[in-house]
Amino acid sequence: MIYLILFLLYAVVLSVALWRNGVRSPSKIAVEKSAIQPQNILIIGATGGTGRQLVAQALERGFSVTVLVRNTAKMDIEHPQLKILQGNVLDSATVDAAVQGQDAVVSALGHKQFFRPTRILSEGTRTILQAMEKHNVKRFVCETSLGIGSSAGRMGLYYTFFTIPVILPFYFWDKTRQEKLIAESAADWVIVRPGVLTNRKKRIKIRHGADIGNFITTVNISRADVAAFMLDQLTDDSNIGAAVGICW
Repeated sequence: MIYLILFLLYAVVLSVALWRNGVRSPSKIAVEKSAIQPQNILIIGATGGTGRQLVAQALERGFSVTVLVRNTAKMDIEHPQLKILQGNVLDSATVDAAVQGQDAVVSALGHKQFFRPTRILSEGTRTILQAMEKHNVKRFVCETSLGIGSSAGRMGLYYTFFTIPVILPFYFWDKTRQEKLIAESAADWVIVRPGVLTNRKKRIKIRHGADIGNFITTVNISRADVAAFMLDQLTDDSNIGAAVGICW
């Protein structure tokens, strides 16, 4: 019994820490509306589930898409408007080359190194933001997750008291560092926090906002819906400077 109580206490303390260290309120960034719509976009994390949806949907929308991937063999989409670059998000030279000439950057950066401390998300994002500032690329849309900052606990009890504290504590802690870097940057940023990701089809209507999620039941959303919402943020200024929850 004592071990259960200690574990529950640990889960609660972790949830509070994720709330304190993630983005908790909008930054109210004032953006001057441009008559020029973004055409050239860089997608980071393009070989992941959300990333593949981002690439496919961006091409469908007519964007010229550049992707930066470690293994080009994993990028099996071919299109005349798709440029594939080999590189590492932690390598400033390759990121700098990928960002140059872009109108916006969309990041679905992720990894599977769950069971040890890591800074891949935060350091990779730092490298991206530095390159964006150097080349005056302003719009940055980044996927993180519910369960961080103002959305702490909103993935439901199962994730709050099992998945996050047991499997993903290091991963989520680095996400809080990632969000802080974004919020402190000079970019016109939007943080998109999805619920549990699925491979189901895109829906017509989804829920999104600062108070999205559920403290009791697990909330879900398809990767296709997340990608569509993220791409919408390239031309929609209403969420600039905010961390937006998104789920069905």
